[in-house]
This record gives sequence, structure tokens and C-alpha cells, in this order.
Amino acid sequence: MNVYEVGGAVRDSLLETKSNDRDWVVIGSSPEEMTQQGFKPIGKDFPVFLHPETKEEYALARTEKKSGHGYHGFNFYFGKDVTLEEDLSRRDFTINAIAKDSEGNLIDPHNGIQDIQDKVFRHVSDAFLEDPLRAIRLARFKTYDHLKDFTINANTEKLLNKIVESGEINILSENRIWAETERALSSNNPNIFFETLLRFGMHIFHFKGLDKTKCDSSNTPSVRWAELQINNNFVLGQNLPVPNNYENAAKILEKLSVIEGDASYKNILMVIQNIRFVQNEELIRDIILLPNLKKTKNLILRLLETIKETDFSVLSQVPKEHIEEEKIKLHDQIIKISK
Repeated sequence: MNVYEVGGAVRDSLLETKSNDRDWVVIGSSPEEMTQQGFKPIGKDFPVFLHPETKEEYALARTEKKSGHGYHGFNFYFGKDVTLEEDLSRRDFTINAIAKDSEGNLIDPHNGIQDIQDKVFRHVSDAFLEDPLRAIRLARFKTYDHLKDFTINANTEKLLNKIVESGEINILSENRIWAETERALSSNNPNIFFETLLRFGMHIFHFKGLDKTKCDSSNTPSVRWAELQINNNFVLGQNLPVPNNYENAAKILEKLSVIEGDASYKNILMVIQNIRFVQNEELIRDIILLPNLKKTKNLILRLLETIKETDFSVLSQVPKEHIEEEKIKLHDQIIKISK
């Protein structure tokens, strides 16, 4: 069998950028032979294996044919006769369809090296239309520092528009959409992901209500999600499996934002009663750095410090019927000190 390095690692090496993951394609082998050599199978839809020592992913060369809707609607063929060129031809962009052999020679049947030099995303073939997830992944690719300035080829833009018009993005797995979103939120340029979704109308189903894309005021992914939410009136992600820590960050920001417009006693009391300041101290200290809380940042900090210094254990000595009354007194004292 012959093994080639493929995908993002090859692309990134040409851009003199370190890649976190390396992927390999295997020509002329079978699942049985890979297993016999100690590779661990992990692929669900097609044969992918972990190297017994490096734990890097090795996939058998394959071809694919559209057989249904969405990301999983494909039939795969991975016989020993599949060539490297056939495998590369099914990839998304020319810059990701370059292979490197064991001696460092580059195999570039789709002129990906030239597209890297020209800084352009260009689809490999019209088969790009068959996988709607590729449109979302393009938006995520553009969040990389070394790819953010790449333009999109005019014909590729036409295919993106066709994918959106087909409605197939709407039936993509919510888990896949969130996986791409979370990776974008963890990048250096999360705004670009949402800007690209908005530009091509890819947001309509999974990000209905998206209008403003700013979400880079923090380096914490969950707080970036919270910033995106407040900038879009907290209407995003209703169809997505948003993790609890992301949801919590958005909810705390939403509650804190009440006093940004009106720091009245009533609103401050509402915030104290509805937020666990001590348990969420680290998160709150991150959230208050967002420009959305510029006016009340210091007030929120004072509330946090005062709540930490308040001895709520005295409530354990109070008769049950008077606990709420005594709790209000403590809250009054916290507000008085903080203001």
C-alpha cells in the first residue's frame, strides 16, 4: 500500500503555518489489512483508522456518490483500485486537495498550490453541491488567521447560493452545525464565520434572527456566544444543541443587561435574586468586560464583592416563615453598599 499526507496539514505547510492535526490517505489496502497491521478502526460511514503509535487518522482512499439528503446521504466505495487522484477529486476545495508522498513530493491535480498563492477558495468539482456541510465549513475555514483573507471564487459562490436555495442546509444535523459553530467561536476570528453565513443566507434556518455578527470582545468561546446573543436579542440557537455552559453565559448576560438600561433598586434586586454570583464569579468577571455592560461594569463588580462578603449563614437561624423577609434585608444591605 502507499500512504500520502493530505488535507489541511499539507495546505498549512505551504502557508508556513503549523497544523494541529495531520490526516493520511491509504491507497491499495483494505479494512482487513489495516486491522492486521495494528490500526484501530473508528470510521462509521467509511474506513478510517487510528495509527497504533501516533494515533493520527488514516483513511482508505474512496469515491462517493450522492444517494440521499444531507451530510450522510452518500454511498462510498473504498476498494483497492481507488486511485489517489480519484480520492483527491472528491474533496471540497483545491487548497485541500493536495497530497504529499513519503519523500515530500506534492501531488496537485487541481492546481491547489496556485490557488494558495492567489489566496482563493475554489471548489474541486460540481460534486461540491452534493454536501451542504461544505458551505458551513467554508465559513469556518475563513476564521483561520492564515485563510481569513482568502477570497471565494465566483463560480464557487454560485454553488454556495445553489446549496442555500436547495434547502439542504436546513436538514443538516444540528450536532454538525454546532460542531462547526463551536470551532468558529474558538478561533481568532469568530465574527467572520457569522459574517459569511449572513452573506450567503446560510443562517436562515439554524441561526434565524442573526443580524449582527460581532462576538470577539472576549477570548472565551461561551462568552463570545453570549455576546452574539445579546447583539441579536437572544433569539439565536433555538434549533441547536447548545451546551449548558454556553447557555449559562448567555442567560447571565441577559440578566445582567437589565441594569444596563436602568440601574434602579428593582432591577438590581432582580439581578441579585436571579444570578448565583459566587458560583459564577469567574464567568461574571469575563462577561462584564463586554462592551454591552460598559456602563454598569463597576456596579456589577461591587455587587459581586459585597455578596461574597455577606454572611448568608445567619438565615439558618431564622424561623422558616421569616426567611424571605430577612433575605430581603440582606439584599437591601448589599444594594445600599454597592450603590
